[in-house]
Amino acid sequence: MNKYYIGIDLGSTTSKAVIINEDDEIIGRGITNTRANYSVATEIARMEAIYNARFSIMKKKLEAEINLKPEYGRYIDDLETVFQYEQFKKRLDNLKGEMMNAIESYFHGEQIERVKDKVKHIFQTIEPLIKNEYLFGNLGSKNQFFRDIVSEKYNEEVSKLDMALFEPLMTVWDKSITVAENVVIDFNFGELIHEAMDILAEKYEKLPEVAAGDKSINFDAEMNLLKGNFRNVSETLREHIDEVANLEFNIANMTGTGYGRALLPFPEDCIRSEILCHAFGAHAVFPETRTVLDIGGQDTKAIQVDKYGLVTSFQMNDRCAAGCGRYLGYIADEMSISLNELGPMAMQAEKEVTICSTCTVFAGAELRELTNLGEKREDILGGLHKAIILRAMSLIARSGGVFNEFTFTGGVARNPAVVKYLSQLVRENYGDQIKINIHHDSIFMGALGGAMFARRNIKADLPSAKKAKAEVEEI
Repeated sequence: MNKYYIGIDLGSTTSKAVIINEDDEIIGRGITNTRANYSVATEIARMEAIYNARFSIMKKKLEAEINLKPEYGRYIDDLETVFQYEQFKKRLDNLKGEMMNAIESYFHGEQIERVKDKVKHIFQTIEPLIKNEYLFGNLGSKNQFFRDIVSEKYNEEVSKLDMALFEPLMTVWDKSITVAENVVIDFNFGELIHEAMDILAEKYEKLPEVAAGDKSINFDAEMNLLKGNFRNVSETLREHIDEVANLEFNIANMTGTGYGRALLPFPEDCIRSEILCHAFGAHAVFPETRTVLDIGGQDTKAIQVDKYGLVTSFQMNDRCAAGCGRYLGYIADEMSISLNELGPMAMQAEKEVTICSTCTVFAGAELRELTNLGEKREDILGGLHKAIILRAMSLIARSGGVFNEFTFTGGVARNPAVVKYLSQLVRENYGDQIKINIHHDSIFMGALGGAMFARRNIKADLPSAKKAKAEVEEI
């Protein structure tokens, strides 16, 4: 029986899980922004990683066939997307139930039925829109969270209604969403995958001549092959799909890390520092890495590593969330835009407005003041992103500077403006020859490092801990 190893990175804004095999290959990834209940967040991330691993294992087993018939790979990719939609739909039904219960609890008389009718109407409107985006708009691959997807559509529909309904509809949303997303739904993989196959058949039967992006379907070779052949492909793969659905995962060992690692339901000897895990994960992907910067939701860490990926020194800002994911989320809320829009908007800056403080407490007031002075939002965001990186550069300098290859990890690595200013300042300060690594799995580096610690079952301390231990032994 194959052995697998899992790392859980319980962050302040997102929780990540990575499953690796005995060759250190990532076979499963899971992520959630559920954080009101850390046990639930851990379980959801773990479940998502196992679901993803089943699809990865299927592709690996069929690698030779997929090379010969790429439409097989496309079918499996589409099947995973529809599977994700099936999960989403069950969560959406659960949310709708919670909202109906909230209406009964917080409203009285005729208002109950009035608000219920509007909520039902909103869900009837957004459900087909979201389904279409999953099936035809590639929503499943965009790493958006349940809350974000639903809130965007829900708010849009609420804005179309009478303003008198705004407060009750938003009240019922606020009272329900946290409850709904902090429920572990027990998905039956076998049942869901077969339902997904049926939905996929409907998609292929109704496949339009024009695909996403106004491209003719005939220019999509894999989809063109599936359009007239999907039933044969489906039946050919059914046996493999059933085999993977019934596969039992033997998790041989696990390691927990992250900002909330003390709250993980793991034995104490299965917990590792997030600094160690980010360093180990970054070094595994980029073996020449000697400097790692991790900007997470609640703190920033500059880390120096040796040729084995073990930490030699580090500096950490954990006193406040300034310059981290939580801070960027606060800025997005102040500007009434989504977190995903911040980076692209900052990339349009024609100049960087000087930001006096990146303190979260004063951010709102400073943003409003700069806006009143006539500064463009893009230029304000450009200055704000640069200020964040200047803080990070100070940590890097105090940790020992940049050597060999520099690797950027954490969720903020997905922000293009952060990447832009970080690349500029690293090269300005440490030379154009420095290689800067940013991987599509940057947000999973801590969980990857945890999984690798689990596979090796080794102990490691931070430099400060090693020093304290040596001093005790000398006494």
